[in-house]
Amino acid sequence: RAICRLLLPASIMAALAVLVKGYADTGDGFSAGLIASLGVLVQYVAFGPQLPSQMAIVRHANSLSRIGLFIALTVAFGPVLFGKPVLTHWPGPNEKVIHIGAIEVITPVAFDVGIFLLVIGFVVGVINLIAQTIERGTR
Repeated sequence: RAICRLLLPASIMAALAVLVKGYADTGDGFSAGLIASLGVLVQYVAFGPQLPSQMAIVRHANSLSRIGLFIALTVAFGPVLFGKPVLTHWPGPNEKVIHIGAIEVITPVAFDVGIFLLVIGFVVGVINLIAQTIERGTR
């Protein structure tokens, strides 16, 4: 159990590293969401449903998935409002890119963050639902 307590912050740090490192590649938001969700799953395996269900990430799983879905859909369909095709990236080719440290502020980054929040919210919510159902069945 002591090691499991250390695995959650480590898994979230690894997930954020995957999200930031590969932001220009496809699928990194999904992978990062799964890595963070596995950290929460380990907590359920080690402690049962009582302790993990008190964690903020579990309590706000529904909100995380809604926010992630909103961000992803906004990035995907926002360009349509300006007469551009779906998933048109900003800034376009040969345009100046804004940087925050080493991170470029481009729409694929926002899309990956939205997918990350959607995946972690959905998976953690499903894990919590399954754990609560099993807990009710054993009483």
